Amino acid sequence: MKSHERLLLENKAWAEETRQRDPGYFERLAADQHPKILWIGCSDSRVPADIIVNAEPGEIFAHRNIANQVIATDFNCLSVVQYAVQVLKVEHVIVCGHYNCGGVKASMGRKKPHLELVNKWLISLKDIYRMHRAEIDRLESLTQRANRMVELNVIEQVRRLSHLAIIQTAWKHDQNPMLHGWVYALDDGILHQLVTLPAGSDIDEIYQQEEDE
Repeated sequence: MKSHERLLLENKAWAEETRQRDPGYFERLAADQHPKILWIGCSDSRVPADIIVNAEPGEIFAHRNIANQVIATDFNCLSVVQYAVQVLKVEHVIVCGHYNCGGVKASMGRKKPHLELVNKWLISLKDIYRMHRAEIDRLESLTQRANRMVELNVIEQVRRLSHLAIIQTAWKHDQNPMLHGWVYALDDGILHQLVTLPAGSDIDEIYQQEEDE
């Protein structure tokens, strides 16, 4: 059986099992969504947000890309953030990276000539590595260096979120959302908290919006 065919069969089995356990489940789910969390994670197949936090469908609004980045020119990510914050009124935004991230490791080396689009996507990661290179390169092993880069990347992406007008406006008017930076360990399945920014946290003034006159 082909892999995609197995997925379709598993879907039917899951839907039937769910319907038997809770006959009104899909009717309630179809009515609306009220997630309290926006999850910005990595596209890596080993880090599915719902599964690793044991969440039900409808609890997490999610966006995933290579190396869980928040880039100011990425309209896909920004539109997800805007909808989650301004329409769904999420209370928390979580940026979740993971150790042994292929995108992060790739950003610490030379560009691959056959992956032009990926190279462009990794540019901002390379900037983070350049800014922290002295600290990272002091670490003994490649694994230690790559994992520290994963952590620094998550922290930087949380800061980038706080620089967005979407977030600053929400902080001013709604006192939400709280921003979190987490990292997931593939070898034991545990999430580790790296940074938390409550609404109204101090940010560098060069990233702040000017007040309306």
